[in-house]
Amino acid sequence: MLFATKDMMISLTILWLVLVTPCSSAFWNTHNKIKTAVYYSPAIELGPGSVSNKFYYDIEFPRGHIALKVFTAEVVDEAGNPVPLHQTYLHHWVVVKYYESKSKLTTNTRYDLHRVLHVSDSFSNSHIMKRNSGICQGNILGQYYGLGSETRGTNTDIPDPFGIEIGNPAKVPEGYEEKWLLNVHAIDTRGVEDKLGCTECRCDLYNVTVNAYGIPLSPSYEGGLGCCYDQTQCRLKKGFQGPKRTLYLRYTAKWIDWDEYVVPVKIYILDVTDTLKISDTSSIDSSNHDCQIEYKVDPCNSESKKDIECVDVKRTRLPMQKGGYVVYGVAHQHSGGIGSTLYGQDGRVICTSIPNYGSGDEAGNESGYIVGMTTCYPKPGSVKIFDGEKLTMESNYSSTTRSRTGVMGLFYLLVAEQLPHEHRT
Repeated sequence: MLFATKDMMISLTILWLVLVTPCSSAFWNTHNKIKTAVYYSPAIELGPGSVSNKFYYDIEFPRGHIALKVFTAEVVDEAGNPVPLHQTYLHHWVVVKYYESKSKLTTNTRYDLHRVLHVSDSFSNSHIMKRNSGICQGNILGQYYGLGSETRGTNTDIPDPFGIEIGNPAKVPEGYEEKWLLNVHAIDTRGVEDKLGCTECRCDLYNVTVNAYGIPLSPSYEGGLGCCYDQTQCRLKKGFQGPKRTLYLRYTAKWIDWDEYVVPVKIYILDVTDTLKISDTSSIDSSNHDCQIEYKVDPCNSESKKDIECVDVKRTRLPMQKGGYVVYGVAHQHSGGIGSTLYGQDGRVICTSIPNYGSGDEAGNESGYIVGMTTCYPKPGSVKIFDGEKLTMESNYSSTTRSRTGVMGLFYLLVAEQLPHEHRT
């Protein structure tokens, strides 16, 4: 009887610990069942060499006060089969949150990527964009989610008990409702003269001299988003003909209902092209960010250098007005990228993200394309960015061949201002 009593006391003690521990994984998982939904974008019509860069308002999206846990996407055909990158290159997709007036007049205003990321908070009379917590000027790089060719092979899971909070009615402006915008930029490269050149949006291959608004491009602008906008055409091989295709972006969301045990994370997107000038005595509040989103990599011009030495290294130093604990980190690079690292002010490594290149023909393993980026999942509380800390971001590209146009060096971070035990106190 004595041994039974001891066993019972041990069992009761364990049960008591489980019940009183605020963020016990057993308790949290019991009350937060993962929900999953698969959605499809409107049809994307593409012929050989053509470009689609359209914006879809009020897309299907999880509703209610919830915590997003996973968001993935890929291009598929009408039968739902994944489409390989060497046929249709997914330059990027982004998901943006906005508020829409309940009394709005219906409009169909067209916005391209440049405008959506470069407008003021009110991008129309009836819409208010709600950007992430990132530090670029205005609404530039204000998306909640977004990837490119690496989308199939990049982990986007957010570990428990963290989540991205959406749908909180207390945060929606009076007279508005929360909605979501999807931008998909896809380039059909079937039959083109230069697949890499088309995906790098080289202006000569698109035969354009003006941007989407008819404004002349600078003679020094060799390629980038300014040359591969919606309905442009990349040069085909002479005599090539091929059918038009109907494609879709299939995106999958996983989430849980919001409750007091979920620890919210903030989204920060850093850009290596940010030309912010700061000094040790400058005020962060008065700093002037200037994120350009894309840049050019010049070829290695020294015959004496070995291929391994031909690396273009771009760095920038950026202050974080508000810090926190890093929960997740991943970089975004284009073909030729060989990795990106984010350093703390003291030189410590906050996150290093390396591209994975494919080696075959099948979707998700396309040879020569970035098919995934490695991610960082620090042990909660082990990697902290301090308030006001100046971070150094570094983006590395191979420069052994010709110049690369329209490349990107972004870093996507999820940061929690409190740890689970602090969140509950």
